[in-house]
This record gives sequence, structure tokens and C-alpha cells, in this order.
Amino acid sequence: MITAQDLTKRYGDKTAVADLSFTVRPGTVTGFLGPNGAGKSTTMRLILGLDAPTHGHATVGGHAYATHPAPLTEVGTLLEARSVHPGRTAHHHLRTLALTHGIPRARVDQVLDLTGLTEVAHRRVKGFSLGMGQRLGLAAALLGDPAVLVLDEPVNGLDPEGVLWIRNLLKSLAAEGRTVLVSSHLMSEMALTADHLVIIGRGRLLADTTVDDFVRQSGAGTVKVVTPDASALVRLLAAPGVQAIPTASETLEVRGTDARHIGRTAAAHAIPLYELTPNQVSLEEAFMALTHDSVEFATPREGATA
Repeated sequence: MITAQDLTKRYGDKTAVADLSFTVRPGTVTGFLGPNGAGKSTTMRLILGLDAPTHGHATVGGHAYATHPAPLTEVGTLLEARSVHPGRTAHHHLRTLALTHGIPRARVDQVLDLTGLTEVAHRRVKGFSLGMGQRLGLAAALLGDPAVLVLDEPVNGLDPEGVLWIRNLLKSLAAEGRTVLVSSHLMSEMALTADHLVIIGRGRLLADTTVDDFVRQSGAGTVKVVTPDASALVRLLAAPGVQAIPTASETLEVRGTDARHIGRTAAAHAIPLYELTPNQVSLEEAFMALTHDSVEFATPREGATA
């Protein structure tokens, strides 16, 4: 389990992370999301003891990362896949890491096979593609068979087959009871991979919830309603935050409430409904709606002029 409590990190007058608290639990894939500059990488570095917090603390398995006597066997990390000497081979790099923890040579061969690198194990890393570098970084993270994984953008540079492989791997590791924290900018992939979400913006916590609850409660979804008495239903649904907009004859687009409330309201006033269809937003749409005011460099909206 990973626990962050009141994590704060300041660089001069800039606050990168502000009073951030959350827990990453075993048995789930937790997506760590936020716009560029939100503080995700800084938070991961704080968790792993690579940066010292200005205030607060973080623990992995109940202890600070730096106090683990054999960290490779406790926590597998991938923060920068290309931080490998380019003159080394993949096998040599992993073998060197293994020797620091007394990990047997057979485990090196296992993770090379698991990550699809067996055929290139004795090639120098400087000739690796971005995707191959990512696979080597994952092999290093898995080397000690750790109970906790902290991965920053692990699918970066992978082809579709590699992305699918990562997705299935992370799910299988979580199913074994491991703790998996993974950051990504690919919302469509997070929707398929993550069970839980921790979302930050400008260093502050914006959401800590399941994927399903986040999308359902985002408030950005609409409900299509077809009724012969649209005008009456519009009046009955009027409430703060609720919009019922006519889009065609007998058709409304309702935002700010759910299909259950609409159906009960219509039934209570004997208003017939020909159609009542929720249009649930995607994770990407819900994420964009939540973080719109937290982006560091906002791009012009559609229709804006220079």
C-alpha cells in the first residue's frame, strides 16, 4: 500500500505539490492523472524518496521507501526508462541490478522473457527503440518480484500490441494482490486499465474515486428525452444546475440530473416518455471537464480566433 499524507513540495516561490493526501490500495490498478505540470512526477519522486518533501510524508508498505533494506524486492519503479548506460546490454543491466539484491540469474531471464526482450537481451541499449527501452524499464521494475509498482507513463512509445500487453500485465499483477500506481496521459487506455483514479491539478487533489463513479458523477453527461409534452417536462425539471434544452420536435437534451430522476418526475405527472437514454461521457471528457481550470498551458477552444 502507498500512503501520501499532506505532501507538499515547494521550489522557491513555486508550489509543485500542495497538501496532497491519498492512499493506493492493494488489488487495484490506480490511475494517477493530471494535466502537464500538475505535479504527478514530483509526487512520484516524493513517494520514492528522490525528492524531500517540504511538508508531509509518504510511505510504501508502511515505511519510507529509503528505509527498505532491499527496495527492489519491495517496490518496482519506472520513472525514466532510458536511464540506462547506453553501452550496456539489456542482460548486463538487469544482471547488475540483480547482484545488488542477491536476485538469482534465473530471474533476469524470466523478466527478459516476460517483457519480450529475450531475443535482444545481448544487444547494446543504445540501439533500442523507445518501446524497447520502455520494456527494459519494466523488466527492471519487475526484477525483484515486488508487491508495489510505481510506473510513470509505461505505455509511452509502445505499439498497440505492447499497449495491450501492458494493460493485461497490470491487471494481472493487481489481481495477485499487488499495489499498482500508474500515470498516463492516455485517457482511453486508463478507462480500460484502471480501477481507481487519483486526479490532481496544480499540485492539489481533485478526485480520489473509482473510474465508474468518476464518470457517472462528472456532471458532464446528458440524457436524451423524447416526449410529446416537452415544455411541461422542462418546467418540472427546472432546478439549479439542471438544463433541459429542446433539440428537435418532442426531444430534449437534459444535463445536470440523471435518467432516474427524469423518469420519476415524468411518471409523477403522467407525462409519457417515448425515449429516455443516458449519454454517459467518456473518461477523457470527464477528465477534461474536471481539470479545465488546472491546465498550465490552455489551448484555444474550437472557434477561437488568433
